[in-house]
Amino acid sequence: MIAAALMTAEGMMKFHIENFGCQMNEHDTEKMASLLAGEGMEQVEDAKNADVVIVNTCCIREKAEQKFYSLMGRLRAVKRKKGTIIGVTGCIAQMEKENILERLPFIDFSLGPSNIHKVKEAVDRALRNGPFLDFSENGCNGALLVRPGYGQGTVKAYVTIMKGCNNFCSYCVVPYVRGREASRDSCDVLQEIAALGDKGVKEVTLLGQNVNSYNNTRDDISFPELLRKINGINGIERVRFVTSHPRDLSPELIGCFGRLDKLCEHIHLPFQSGSDKVLNLMNRGYSSDEYIAKVKTLKDRCNDIAITADCIVGFPGEDEEDFRKTMDLIEDIRFDGIFSFVFSPRRFTRASTLPGEVPRAAALERLHHLQKTQREITLAKNKAMEGKRTEVLTEDISKNSKEELAGRTRTNKIVNFHGPHTMMNRLVEVTIVKGYANSLKGTEPKLKEVQVC
Repeated sequence: MIAAALMTAEGMMKFHIENFGCQMNEHDTEKMASLLAGEGMEQVEDAKNADVVIVNTCCIREKAEQKFYSLMGRLRAVKRKKGTIIGVTGCIAQMEKENILERLPFIDFSLGPSNIHKVKEAVDRALRNGPFLDFSENGCNGALLVRPGYGQGTVKAYVTIMKGCNNFCSYCVVPYVRGREASRDSCDVLQEIAALGDKGVKEVTLLGQNVNSYNNTRDDISFPELLRKINGINGIERVRFVTSHPRDLSPELIGCFGRLDKLCEHIHLPFQSGSDKVLNLMNRGYSSDEYIAKVKTLKDRCNDIAITADCIVGFPGEDEEDFRKTMDLIEDIRFDGIFSFVFSPRRFTRASTLPGEVPRAAALERLHHLQKTQREITLAKNKAMEGKRTEVLTEDISKNSKEELAGRTRTNKIVNFHGPHTMMNRLVEVTIVKGYANSLKGTEPKLKEVQVC
């Protein structure tokens, strides 16, 4: 048995997982932790105290990849000192495949995103036989079906509904490292969410590289139909989803906002550029006017909806006029927040070979201008919340003060407020007294009465 192998002279082995990247990577980390804990292994916070260290990687942007290799240099020293088992999982593992051993010959196993369900076997094989590698792709596989062992007292949970992407945006490496789209059966998704509701989870976030295309290639219910069914599950009070592709944002999905009471008034809808020329080079499949029209429809359908987005500046061929169009779009829509980045070429992608490289200094100047403008917009939107009473789901102790609680509004804004710890993991109503650039200050918390379906 694997469990028998996961022992040291001191007892059960300890493991630590370092995570890079997005919410999907966070959820993959949760899955691996659940599988190892299920074998009796103990999770620890510090890699220096672990017998097994797993690094779950992301290669969407160059910076994350650089941080990964820097960390691996430090972990090599840890391994030399105490013989720690080192594993690499995720996107960099899939991108490098067997070549990863040339750059990191000291690692003991490496698994692609579709093979994280084999983490127990990988640790066991590392203990017995040396390096274990698996980068196979097999559609809707075991990695997609792993359900983390969320326990009582957990207020939020991720639920993977699909993986992969078929869009092949010219800058994006996801189709090459996460594979093609594959959706889970809706009955399995609904069963998992119902079980989470029974355990006290109040908010679920549905995950997929492009949730809008859930079940597009299968004879099963559509994504809007899935949302309607989740809306009827007892115990669940909030539903979110990421990420959406604007091209696939259907009128039916837009119509769910403001109609399904558990669907939060927030959507993350990456626009990437306000220039049609650049959008075409990116292979995004929509124009800036089409994007703006869909946002207007969202706002008409749900007046209080918060819209966040991703944006890339300095894409090959982007000139000052293209960047001005991006800024015009930002000023027009007035996003609640934007994750913005300077373009970095990724291996395998068409954009890495495009002409018209933007000088780094110019790209950074554009990014600085965009981020300054967006900070001003976000601050104005947050200050407009002052005096309003809003629902908050308390999640943790505030990072600002141990005397405060922290939670999020339905529009996904962070609120810090004074309140007793008995309000932890509860829905409360607070009055916003101050809006800051990155958060809100609340007071007068009051437990919200939740109607049971």
